[in-house]
Amino acid sequence: MTNTNHNNDSPILMIDDDVKLCRLVKDYLAPFSFRVEAAHTGTDGLAKIKDGSFQAVILDVMLPEMNGFEVLKRIRQFSSVPVLMLTALGDESDRIVGLENGADDYLPKTFSTRELLARLRAVTRRSQMATENNQTDLKEIVFRDVSINAVTREVVQRGQPVVLTALEFDLLHCLARFKGRILDRDKLLEEIAGREYDIFDRSIDVHISSLRRKLGDDPKNPRYIKTIRSAGYMLVPGAED
Repeated sequence: MTNTNHNNDSPILMIDDDVKLCRLVKDYLAPFSFRVEAAHTGTDGLAKIKDGSFQAVILDVMLPEMNGFEVLKRIRQFSSVPVLMLTALGDESDRIVGLENGADDYLPKTFSTRELLARLRAVTRRSQMATENNQTDLKEIVFRDVSINAVTREVVQRGQPVVLTALEFDLLHCLARFKGRILDRDKLLEEIAGREYDIFDRSIDVHISSLRRKLGDDPKNPRYIKTIRSAGYMLVPGAED
C-alpha cells in the first residue's frame, strides 16, 4: 500500500512544459522521499515559489513565453532556493549563463534519473549542511560596509540587502571567516559543502564573478574579493578590520 503521508518528504518544484517528463520525474523521485510539484510555465512556477516552500527547483531553460534564464533571474530577486537547471546537451554557453544568473547546478536535458537524484541530493544536502553549520558559526561577520548574518543568511551592504544564491552566500561567508587568508578552490569547496558536494571546481570562478558583480566589486581594483593568481581567492581586509 502506498504511503500518502508526505509530511517528511522534501518538496521539489519542477518547472518544465513537458508534462510527461514531469510525471516521470515525480514517479521516479517519490520512493526517495522527494515530493515533486510541477509548473508548466515560468509564470506559474514563480507564483508557486512565492506561495510555497521548496527545498529545490528543477528549471528547464526552454520554456514558452518566458525562458528559464529569465525565470531564474526573477527567482533570485526574492529567493535563494537551490536551482538545478536543465540545459541543452553539450551547450556550454547555457551552463555558464545559468551559473552566472544564480543556478546552483545543471544537467543536460537528456539526463539519467540516477544522475538527477544524485544532483538533487547534493544541492539539498548542501543547503541542509549550511543551515546546521550556521548554528556553530559566528552569528554576524562585518567587514568594511558589508555585514553577514549566518543565522538568517542575510547580507547587507551600506544598509541595503544583497540577494545572493545559497552557494554565493556560503562562498562569501567562508571568505569572511578566513578574511586575509588565501583560499584555493579545493579549500572553498571543502569549507562550504564538505566532500560530498557535487560541483566542479572551475564553476567556483563563475560564482565568485557573480558575487563580485552583486557587491559592485571591480576585479581589477578589488575592494572585497581579490584573485591571487594560480593560488585562489582572498577577502581583502580593510584598515577598520
